[in-house]
Amino acid sequence: MSVHDASGPADTSVGVQAGWRHNLDACLRRAFDIICVGVAAVFLVPIMLLLALAIWFEDGRPILFSQTRLGQYGRPFRLYKFRKFRSDCETQGSPLTVEADGRLTTLGRFLAASKLDELPQFWNVLRGDMSLVGPRPESLAFADCFCNGHERVLQHKPGLFGPCQVMFRHESRLYPSGASAVEFYRQVLFPAKARIDIAYFSRRTFASDLGWIVRSAWAILAGASRRQRPLMRPEMKSDDRADPYG
Repeated sequence: MSVHDASGPADTSVGVQAGWRHNLDACLRRAFDIICVGVAAVFLVPIMLLLALAIWFEDGRPILFSQTRLGQYGRPFRLYKFRKFRSDCETQGSPLTVEADGRLTTLGRFLAASKLDELPQFWNVLRGDMSLVGPRPESLAFADCFCNGHERVLQHKPGLFGPCQVMFRHESRLYPSGASAVEFYRQVLFPAKARIDIAYFSRRTFASDLGWIVRSAWAILAGASRRQRPLMRPEMKSDDRADPYG
């Protein structure tokens, strides 16, 4: 028997074991997502109803904002948020939200600062479009940015929580005045986020995911009442890296 013949069955066994572990991990994460969403719904549904009423009283309908985003493996899906922009400019202007954005309603400013506009995405998690922990799903306006290795981000299911959601929580404050926010995002912020996501999700663990859920929740609660120092400066180069485990 040749060396090649002897190594063949072993390589196949390793591949089968790796595939089995991957499928088991995906099933466990899916079960965890469903259980957490079910438990959270008990506490969050009343809050969501109050927010829906507040949006309706302030600016009428629609209550929700939906947009096509890129999911795992580049599959598009509809993402849902509470509407934070005026109803007459929902599809107008920049795909990004910048600081002191004139499209924001009074309640929308609170929703953007507190991240409570993201609550309807628990429905996306329940549907399986998203996971609790994963990279943030990009809009189709930036689909062409997934190149030069950055497409590896799309191997992972997008999520509500994660390293970039904490590190770039106040992203709207990072855009330099007098410059194009879209170009700054393409050239600086998107590459930085992609590198962080690739570094983290390629070696994530269940324990580290739990850690980012806790850190994200703490950032939302603690940051609502104080101004957080940005973790990335506008002049930072796109190849500068942050440690998602740090």
